[in-house]
Amino acid sequence: MLWKALRRFGRKLVRRRSLELGMAESRLARCLNTLDLVALGVGSTLGAGVYVLAGEVAKDKAGPSIVICFLVAALSSVLAGLCYAEFGARVPRSGSAYLYSYVTVGELWAFTTGWNLILSYVIGTASVARAWSSAFDNLIGNHISQALQGSISLNVPHVLAEYPDFFALGLVLLLTALLALGASESALVTKVFTAVNLLVLGFVIVSGFIKGDLHNWKLTKEDYELAVAGVNDTYSLGPLGSGGFVPFGVQGLLRGAATCFYAFVGFDCIATTGEEARNPQRSIPMGIVVSLFVCFLAYFGVSSALTLMMPYYQLQPESPLPEAFLHVGWAPARYVVAVGSLCALSTSLLGSMFPMPRVIYAMAEDGLLFRVLAQIHNDTRTPIVATVVSGVIAALMAFLFELTDLVDLMSIGTLLAYSLVSICVLILRYQPDPEMKNEEDELELQEETPPEAEKLTLQRLFCPRNSIPSPLSGQVVYVCSSLLALLVSVLCLVLAQWSVPLLSGDLVWIAVVVVLLTLITGITGVIWRQPQSSTPLHFKVPALPLLPLLSIFVNIYLMMQMTAGTWARFGVWMLIGFVIYFGYGIRHSLEEIKGGQPPLKSRAPTVGLDLSRSCTPSI
Repeated sequence: MLWKALRRFGRKLVRRRSLELGMAESRLARCLNTLDLVALGVGSTLGAGVYVLAGEVAKDKAGPSIVICFLVAALSSVLAGLCYAEFGARVPRSGSAYLYSYVTVGELWAFTTGWNLILSYVIGTASVARAWSSAFDNLIGNHISQALQGSISLNVPHVLAEYPDFFALGLVLLLTALLALGASESALVTKVFTAVNLLVLGFVIVSGFIKGDLHNWKLTKEDYELAVAGVNDTYSLGPLGSGGFVPFGVQGLLRGAATCFYAFVGFDCIATTGEEARNPQRSIPMGIVVSLFVCFLAYFGVSSALTLMMPYYQLQPESPLPEAFLHVGWAPARYVVAVGSLCALSTSLLGSMFPMPRVIYAMAEDGLLFRVLAQIHNDTRTPIVATVVSGVIAALMAFLFELTDLVDLMSIGTLLAYSLVSICVLILRYQPDPEMKNEEDELELQEETPPEAEKLTLQRLFCPRNSIPSPLSGQVVYVCSSLLALLVSVLCLVLAQWSVPLLSGDLVWIAVVVVLLTLITGITGVIWRQPQSSTPLHFKVPALPLLPLLSIFVNIYLMMQMTAGTWARFGVWMLIGFVIYFGYGIRHSLEEIKGGQPPLKSRAPTVGLDLSRSCTPSI
């Protein structure tokens, strides 16, 4: 009796959502075209970091080779971007990684993904709002901060901010009202700010190539000594390294690439527009790929211009571009940079706020969060309650809290979502085509298929009989993908936490890594030999299973770099989420309600993972 109860409970945790094939009717307004999605992706990804990050990484991590750092980071991000693009073509609905996980790996993982995406968007919104306020305050001489610090000071270090940020509060509430008006209005504002931002970046790139000097890419010790002699405050100079184009070696280049990876985070907001894009199966993949390409060109161009205009060791991480223009005698250009920076922050803020209510709406509509959050405004056709609630929470966080220690939590949520989407692509590509047959067809199929066809042998594991996926081959890939995720996580943990003994030649740790790599290679080979689905899509990830596997490795490795404090805060957030899920979501889930109803004789075509028929093969 207890075993049956536990089994039923376990099935609830891994039950998967079925979706109607094609473009289902949406309660939201389908009003966004491909250009809107590209603007949303570029605006969200190409934030104020482009004005600051290049100087920070170039000064003491990579030097002029920062251009290679951005190339490596862009290629790593494209791995996740391609996986999102395939799912956008396959599952054109709101919810992004949350929905993709629900369709493929089950309800508990879906809730975990969605809950962390909400955290990422809330913290992202609050932190960008404070950055916008700080940038504007700096532009007008820090009058706002000085006035507030003198009159209203919050003395709770590491929890509350130094002073309540009324400007950030008002800004988030204003954009919440804009989002409540409708998706098309938000998209129009995003397009305007993104266009201005790109024009400013174009000006920076062209100016850098005009005023730059190729000698700054091959600096020597003599150049550094001259710079030291000519600068009063030598503390402002960064290290020389070995000079040249790669002054800090391959290790510095890789450290820089890891930092630059986060510059490409944000494109996933496009995946939340599945119910508002006019042609999501085409627009979402194209929007993701084009926005990543545009962002790479911008980062590559700005970092090239910056390191050509000024020696990398003289860059000022807080304001590299204004200092670089001052260095080449174009001081007034700093005002153009300031305008671009504010536009970039504005689009980044909208990029964080736009997907947040849509993920909440998707989870509430599925019953995993409170259903009141799924209410849609009749006129604007936006998720009005989710928009207002999430906007108010983000505004209060920006108003009161110190967010520095919470920013790493954004990274965990985003990287977890990227990893799960890559795993889902790997699993779903090898599943049988989602064709629902009536009872007679199923009986006919069972009579025609001999029992031996569903038995798994070692020979059939590597040399399957069929050229199309079967329930058994789908189950093999499901199990192998789960093992791959576990082994890659262990490998990344070893590489991240025990890198010193590995590099020093410790035979025990080297043996551990070799065993892990051997197992990963073998399991990848098993997946590669299974037949793939031939379902036509507007976009498919090439080179399966290699590209999703590389994406999983990159994302999990970066997660393993997080501090113990960040993981502790992550644990607290997940504990709160599980209280909501086990107290409310698991009982009010739509799949729970469907499970209690008698099956209909004829059902609409659905897409999803139904592995129940392949869960008990003879292996």
